[in-house]
Amino acid sequence: MKIVVIGTGYVGLVAGACFAETGNDVIGADVDARKIDGLKNNVLPIYEPGLEDLVERNQASGRLRFTTDVANAIAASEVAFIAVGTPPGEDGSADLKYVLAVAEQIGKNMKREMVIVTKSTVPVGTATKVAEAVAKSANHPFHVVSNPEFLKEGAAIDDFMKPDRVVLGAETDHARSVMTELYAPFVRTGKPIIFMDIASAEMTKYAANAMLATRISFMNDIAALCEQTGANVDLVRKGIGSDNRIGPAFLFPGPGYGGSCFPKDVKALVRTGRENSVPLRILDAVEAVNDDQKRVMFAKLRRALGEDLSGAQIAVWGLAFKPNTDDMREAPALTLIEELLEAGAKVRAHDPVAVHEAKKHLGDAVTFAETSYDALTDCDALAVVTDWNEYRHPDFGRIKSTLRRPVVVDGRNLYSPEKMQALGFRYYSIGRGRES
Repeated sequence: MKIVVIGTGYVGLVAGACFAETGNDVIGADVDARKIDGLKNNVLPIYEPGLEDLVERNQASGRLRFTTDVANAIAASEVAFIAVGTPPGEDGSADLKYVLAVAEQIGKNMKREMVIVTKSTVPVGTATKVAEAVAKSANHPFHVVSNPEFLKEGAAIDDFMKPDRVVLGAETDHARSVMTELYAPFVRTGKPIIFMDIASAEMTKYAANAMLATRISFMNDIAALCEQTGANVDLVRKGIGSDNRIGPAFLFPGPGYGGSCFPKDVKALVRTGRENSVPLRILDAVEAVNDDQKRVMFAKLRRALGEDLSGAQIAVWGLAFKPNTDDMREAPALTLIEELLEAGAKVRAHDPVAVHEAKKHLGDAVTFAETSYDALTDCDALAVVTDWNEYRHPDFGRIKSTLRRPVVVDGRNLYSPEKMQALGFRYYSIGRGRES
């Protein structure tokens, strides 16, 4: 099948590479010439495990090409995926200007009957606007489909190649037939392709992310209560996660959620609720809890080191919002570092892959260390913000001997409180009983 994926960001690049891997002829189109030049040379704009090999292999085979000539890419294709950004506006609503601009381009340049798929995360009603934008210039039949993505950064290739389900909002037989054929290689193990109306598909994406964000904020609230009552959130998590009605996923407390999806999608869904006179009160609380949670690690550092942090130096392990990605959008580390700098502290930071992105946000305000242990030099405390594998079993003797004070604030509950106490650390974690 001849496919154009317009937008070579996170979603578009993963989708294009995976469709090419199953034998399709895919063109990745983008107006960013620098990005396209890089992709042609297998230089990716994002970090995602396995993606570089996939892009390189499929470019070498001729199944995957990249271009800035969006018009000709559309003309050569029978299926067009719209995978451009939908950044949040100040009111939380999704900005659709890029999506609708692409829709107009498709209408002007399509040369045959086309299936036009919104892969970007878009609010309910967007498909109607896309259809209107295409129809302004289209001289051929077209079919609009909503196909929300459910990719976890750090595991996106597996999520695409082996999906839990494929959600498709399609309302014509032709669209359903084309999309069934396209996704057949990915659901050979029996995972479902779920067809529904377009509005329901658009809602499904937001509802899924909002539910997961709710579980995170719920556990962070429970963790705060555990600290006051002497309960251990790790045991509580195991106790409730073993209930089949609840399950164990997304029940880990931490420094708050971040990234490109949860913050943006919760805000957009809240905004959609307001526009339709349906206040989403639970999601208002989810946002509020998450905003507060991003400040918990700073409060613990002040508890450990004293109210006045001016002159203190803090080591921060982990800058990306989660491991196996370089994504810094809404990362809890940014909130912590900004609070530390405002308090007059200095920061030495380490992350295995996200330093180049962190520099865009923080510039020269932070010292970036080559290794995790280098980040500890002359520091009064270590704050563990992102649970990269290399932070899970460190050399605690080396940590203690390098830090000026044996203080560790663990935002991911990676270490045993009993072990840390036995080693002589003053150890602060999330929701594991009362702290001194």
